[in-house]
Amino acid sequence: MKNRYKWLKIMTGGLFAAYLLLTGYLFLCDREKENLMGDLQETVYWQSGAEGSKSTDQENRNEKVMSTESGEEGKKIALTFDDGPHPIYTPMLLDGLRKRGVKVTFFLMGSAVENYPDIVEQIAEDGHLIGNHTFHHVSLENADNNLIEAEVLSANELIEEVSGQYPQFIRPPFGQCGDQIESETGMICVLWSIDPLDWCTPDASKVVQRVLANARENGIILMHDQYKTSVLAAFTIIDQLQKEGYEFVTVDEILLD
Repeated sequence: MKNRYKWLKIMTGGLFAAYLLLTGYLFLCDREKENLMGDLQETVYWQSGAEGSKSTDQENRNEKVMSTESGEEGKKIALTFDDGPHPIYTPMLLDGLRKRGVKVTFFLMGSAVENYPDIVEQIAEDGHLIGNHTFHHVSLENADNNLIEAEVLSANELIEEVSGQYPQFIRPPFGQCGDQIESETGMICVLWSIDPLDWCTPDASKVVQRVLANARENGIILMHDQYKTSVLAAFTIIDQLQKEGYEFVTVDEILLD
């Protein structure tokens, strides 16, 4: 009788322990389910927000197109390219620009002009504006007369010799242009208002998205003709913005008009 009572106590204790384990398991499952649903809701909310943003952007773009179609004068925007010329991608870019009837501004490096004079001649022949990007892509933030002579004026002279254009505009590497550059050379420093970071973005579609999202009248777009993705992105940018009523011009038409 005692043994049967002992076994009954053991079985009862075991069943109670099993009940506690099952209850704890179900509780944890419910918590995990709540967390999962919360994550899912956050994901859906983020996607909805992104879709809403896309929809708003598209509506704004449609309004721009409609206003242009109704007779509103085209909006000017400038496409600029630094660090060239490149032996492969600059000719590819020039061909696409020629087909689209678009003029852009090239800020050339003296060292690249020295290596690819034929491409520089083609840039000038096609009617693009040529600017200076120093001889060796150096910072001009604290430039003294010796650096200005070596990096700016020497590049100007070489560009004029090859293209027939003496640059009036300079794009300072890294956007660093001390006051002495303009005062000593008589040139105009040209920065930018739209930077899609094409030089570090291997996905052309992302470059396009960044430019289209920030396109404004009298905007100056910074790009580089050193990468195939940048050239392909530029063609898409031109095609899309032209549909929206933008007119591509060289930087002098924005800065001097």
